Amino acid sequence: MISSKQIKAARALLGWKGQDLADKSGVGVTTLRRYETQDGIPNANASVIKAIKDCLEGAGIVFSGDPVKSPGVSLNQEG
Repeated sequence: MISSKQIKAARALLGWKGQDLADKSGVGVTTLRRYETQDGIPNANASVIKAIKDCLEGAGIVFSGDPVKSPGVSLNQEG
């Protein structure tokens, strides 16, 4: 799983607006914004979180740490 903080940080690293992530992941922008305002791991359908995570990882994001206690995000710019 990933946390709302990790989603926001990943978007920032990529320079994406919420609409960019919504378009690329197939998740509605309203849904995405709702998830990003929650604390910790969003209360969400697992398949929706997976779509967001897969999209961000496909763009080079690497998630690390515990999503609640020590959420980490980095950008792999290789390749």
